[in-house]
Amino acid sequence: MINPQPITLATDRVCLEPLSLDPHDGLVDAATDGKLWELWQTSVPRPEETRAYIKTALVGQRDGHMLRMAVRDLESDRIVGSTRYHDIVAEIDRVEIGYTFYAASVQRSHINTTCKRLLMEHAFERLGCAVVGLRTDSFNLTSQRAIAGLGAQRDGVIRHHAPRSDGSTRSTVMFSILVAEWPDVRRHLDLRLARRRPPEI
Repeated sequence: MINPQPITLATDRVCLEPLSLDPHDGLVDAATDGKLWELWQTSVPRPEETRAYIKTALVGQRDGHMLRMAVRDLESDRIVGSTRYHDIVAEIDRVEIGYTFYAASVQRSHINTTCKRLLMEHAFERLGCAVVGLRTDSFNLTSQRAIAGLGAQRDGVIRHHAPRSDGSTRSTVMFSILVAEWPDVRRHLDLRLARRRPPEI
């Protein structure tokens, strides 16, 4: 039975570090880069909500159903976003990856692929997960394309599923990757990252 615990995961370019109140200002800066809270189909805290957002994540971590991480770009040594394991179902060895946001300046870069590669590797190869799920708003077409681009399979849509930050109700598109699919997904992600690595001088 899986038991995710706070851990630091890193490559030479990106570090996922346990979330605490220490990177509060870094998360505020990341969300402010693009005013991400204005995107109605995502859930990103406003600057004044960030401390409460972190505290809620830490309560979820204490209760065993989520594990939140800050995303640090090692090339600039700044916090550029946040992500988490969530909806952890230890009895069936399942986690989901989500509640992810990145500063606008690093979107469509290597950051997201690297984070997902680190989180999936840890889930499948260290925690012993049988499946990793991902979900997004049915109107977040960019996120749906990004998730499918990782190699995840679309499971379906849960209609009228969850509240949005603006008070409306979203339908949720569910994706997943099974442990048997992980070797091919890993090769796919490694190739994507290799193509995005700048040439050595």
